[in-house]
Amino acid sequence: MNTMLRKSVLGIAGLAFTGGVFAGPIAAHADTTPVTTGKPVAAVQADKPDTSKLIPHGVQGNQSHIDLNDDQVSNAKAIIAATKKAGLPERAAVISIATSLQESKLENLGHLGDKNDHDSLGLFQQRPSSGWGTPEQITDPEHSTLAFLKGLKQVDGWQDMPLTDAAQTVQVSAYPDAYAQWEQQAADLVAQHWTS
Repeated sequence: MNTMLRKSVLGIAGLAFTGGVFAGPIAAHADTTPVTTGKPVAAVQADKPDTSKLIPHGVQGNQSHIDLNDDQVSNAKAIIAATKKAGLPERAAVISIATSLQESKLENLGHLGDKNDHDSLGLFQQRPSSGWGTPEQITDPEHSTLAFLKGLKQVDGWQDMPLTDAAQTVQVSAYPDAYAQWEQQAADLVAQHWTS
């Protein structure tokens, strides 16, 4: 081995040894007692969506809430599953569920006869005559959610809009501000079921 290479190898070995000597005893005697501030620390469950992602602007106006039956909860879960399938974040599920709460109270409505708004059907009260799909497609929770989300993705900046503005841009409702009242319940449903 030539002298230059030997000195380099010995120098590197010496640095490694010196680093170990100095770092070793310090690390070995370091105080590992947790520091407490006197305030309790809430544990954050990593698999639950962050509230700031679910309601980034805070809720707008008075909030409504309804008790849900098993079918309505299943429909909320179907909306969440379709949102995940579309590769969209939790916020899109909150907007979708709030929209469905306003449009149908999370009920997959068929034709309501004289009570029907034109030919509106399903969770989002989408209309076959407006190009949302066939009656069979519109009353399929996955299809209707994916159709809604396709419309949402076409709204420039939907991620940064208040919920009611994003929903209204897709739905074009006669009551554009009505979606806001369901934001908290929609966020609660997403928080509860996103990982289930």
